[in-house]
Amino acid sequence: MILTAKSRNITQSVLHELLTVTAFTDDRLAGKFMAMGVLPGSRVEVMRIAPFKGGYCIKVNGQKIAVRYDEAASILVE
Repeated sequence: MILTAKSRNITQSVLHELLTVTAFTDDRLAGKFMAMGVLPGSRVEVMRIAPFKGGYCIKVNGQKIAVRYDEAASILVE
């Protein structure tokens, strides 16, 4: 995993921000995300953020996916 100065996770983004997936911090979750089509290089948009660290709705390749806060924190983007 190569981290650059611009790398951050999805939880550090704002609504409707367009991002590019660079890597994953958790190998177990990486397999789950890749099976759903969230691959390094994919364009991701944050659609909704639930209050109190409830979760995130992200749009990947035209498909909306709901993920928990901890899962979203494992997706590194720039």
